[in-house]
Amino acid sequence: MRIRRNAPRLGALLVAALAVGCRRDMSDQPRYEPLQASGFFDDRRSARPLLDDTVPRTRDAIGDEAEGLFADPSRAEAVETLPMPLTRALLDRGRERHDVFCAPCHDRTGSGLGMVVRRGYKQPVSYHVDRIRDATIGHLWVVTTAGIGEMPGLASQIPPNDRWAIAAFVRALQWSQCASLDDVPVEEQKRLAALVQGAGR
Repeated sequence: MRIRRNAPRLGALLVAALAVGCRRDMSDQPRYEPLQASGFFDDRRSARPLLDDTVPRTRDAIGDEAEGLFADPSRAEAVETLPMPLTRALLDRGRERHDVFCAPCHDRTGSGLGMVVRRGYKQPVSYHVDRIRDATIGHLWVVTTAGIGEMPGLASQIPPNDRWAIAAFVRALQWSQCASLDDVPVEEQKRLAALVQGAGR
């Protein structure tokens, strides 16, 4: 009689005990051990190769040395000229990567008033102060690679070539803020003069 009265409680306890017994921790889930063979894939490898156009998340995997572009930041710091041809395509790539990774803090002009800063993050130094303008292009690459002050390093997110493209674009931004008319090619000066005359009419 007592057992019949307590049957619902006993049933609930039994269900709870079974549920606890069926629980699986992440550490106990099915998984492949390193280099373990797999019957699921045709090549029998459980570790899958990286997809094309993916960026590894570790410094070692990025392979600055494989790219041939200054694995040692102290060597890159001294580089005064871009170690690749300066082309419009390179600057366009640098602008695009800068807008993604740098502009949230530095803004698109490099003045240091990006959206994150306007929301309370510490303001970075402007690209246009003498100290940064006088720095080597290698210094710009090193800062993008390893970070400085509040800025984190971006080596795990941006491949070496793209970091050089960003450095080239930052240098172009700096030049844009202190260029004179004499720095403009003669043909472009004539075109600008024609535009000014046309606007004055």
